[in-house]
Amino acid sequence: MASQPSDAAVVTTAAPTAPTVVKIVIAGGFAVGKTTFIGSISDIDPLNTEAAMTEKSIGIDDAGGVTDRKTTTTVAMDFGRIALPGSLWLYLFGTPGQDRFLFMWDDLVRGAIGAVVLVDTERLDQCFPAVDYFEGRGVPFVVCVNCFDGVARHTLEDVREALGIPPEVPVMYTDAREKAATKQALIAVVQLAMKQLRKG
Repeated sequence: MASQPSDAAVVTTAAPTAPTVVKIVIAGGFAVGKTTFIGSISDIDPLNTEAAMTEKSIGIDDAGGVTDRKTTTTVAMDFGRIALPGSLWLYLFGTPGQDRFLFMWDDLVRGAIGAVVLVDTERLDQCFPAVDYFEGRGVPFVVCVNCFDGVARHTLEDVREALGIPPEVPVMYTDAREKAATKQALIAVVQLAMKQLRKG
């Protein structure tokens, strides 16, 4: 007669817990660095919905000093993910930059705890729609001046004043190519969202 296993020999495996997901939106004007920002920090290969730019975009899509080098543009969204300790995942959704794609923003922003608005100081006018969008919907956001070529051409106070950003909105420098810089921007969004949650 076979012996029965003792209770000590019975091993049970707990079912893995589902991660807690937090959504952050990366927004801003055309060619400001949203796709690069997500790609610099995502743990996974980012999902990009890039389409080739055609002659029809000439005179419409202005990328400033990189216009001649930009060959593709985001037409739906970018997506990346960061896995943090404690089963916390950050989902990053990048918006398309041109005004003609603004109709998609409501779907991309739904459920987000906050946003990063990337700014190119050479084309400040292109980030007004993003600032207005998040202000109008009460979504916490930080403004990040993308330092192309590692150079800050304007002070943060000048940017704040030019955009009419209230004091409670953080304004900071970033470099969309550098993981450490994009990480600091995301930390600022999470901290701002938590602060507003505590207030509410």
